[in-house]
Amino acid sequence: MRHALITAGAKGLGRKVTELLLDKGYSVTVNYRSDERAARSLQERYKDASDRLQFVRGDVTNKDDLAALIDAAMERFGRIDCLINNAGPYIFERKKLADYTEDEWYEMIEGNLSSVFHLVRRTIPIMRKQRFGRIITYGFQGAADAPGWVHRSAFGAAKVGLVSLTKTIALEEAEYGITANMVCPGNIVGAMKEAAIADARAKRDEETPVGRPGTGEDIARVIAFLCEDDSDFITGAVIDVTGGVNVLYRHFFQ
Repeated sequence: MRHALITAGAKGLGRKVTELLLDKGYSVTVNYRSDERAARSLQERYKDASDRLQFVRGDVTNKDDLAALIDAAMERFGRIDCLINNAGPYIFERKKLADYTEDEWYEMIEGNLSSVFHLVRRTIPIMRKQRFGRIITYGFQGAADAPGWVHRSAFGAAKVGLVSLTKTIALEEAEYGITANMVCPGNIVGAMKEAAIADARAKRDEETPVGRPGTGEDIARVIAFLCEDDSDFITGAVIDVTGGVNVLYRHFFQ
């Protein structure tokens, strides 16, 4: 049985990934930071799969919490086949770089870039022994081209750095059967993060070229595909899942 470890996997986009992988027969270790209610809700929904599901509380900006997360997955399931780096802090207030505090800057870098380093450094040796691994990171639309993103400087810098890190891992670890890819969600907000595609097709979104809002299921489907055994030829890829919407500049030029 394949085992997946997913950060921030109890709610939002991460919850849909957890649900889809459980539905596909994976065992899953779910990290969450503080939302006990979301964790209990997910646990209750999959109570018939309790032998394949565990929850580990921890903050991705704390490297000790990340080490404990890896240890918990290995102690319970004995392997880590898929590492899905779903967690990543984000500052919703729109402000320029010069207006960021030092704490805000370091939270963005630690949570979105350094956290991946701490997790993959502990996980890759496990995957090497298995001769199999799937590492998934998250970016933003166009991250592979290192665009400027007004009012999102710290987040953008962390994610663009993560593009290079993801591609480097893909090159360095290919000989061990390990792939590394980045998925870049579009403008998926609010309740749509935990919505199904069928629900979205009942809604009209004039700002999205495909005509409907994006959902957590859209992201989960891509990640589940990349985690498959037969997806080994896809590595070092940066995949936009946006419905064609311009995420970066949709506010700036209005």
